[in-house]
Amino acid sequence: MAPHSIYDIVVKKIDGNEVSLSLYRDKVLLIVNVASRCGFSSQYKGLQNLYVRYREQGLEILAFPANNFLGQEPGTNEEIRTYCSVNFDVTFPLFAKISVRGKDIHPLYRYLTQ
Repeated sequence: MAPHSIYDIVVKKIDGNEVSLSLYRDKVLLIVNVASRCGFSSQYKGLQNLYVRYREQGLEILAFPANNFLGQEPGTNEEIRTYCSVNFDVTFPLFAKISVRGKDIHPLYRYLTQ
């Protein structure tokens, strides 16, 4: 059954714990597909700066790693978390690696792209 709202969707945080997106109700959400081995991995720095600047005003950045584009996110969730922490001091929520397109697209990205 398709969700009626983004807040009906449950996702896994990068540590494996499930969380409902209803946790982020009444926040401004920036949902991003990320990859640590792509030419845009420096986006983590910009996203972190944005998060620090606007978090107190209600911004939440939800980062979803995916390996759908030229194998640019081959790592495990733990490798991704370590990479983001060590290289960019990321404090915004990171989620478990998902598929953002194709037959195995995650329900969140199915919802976002419909």
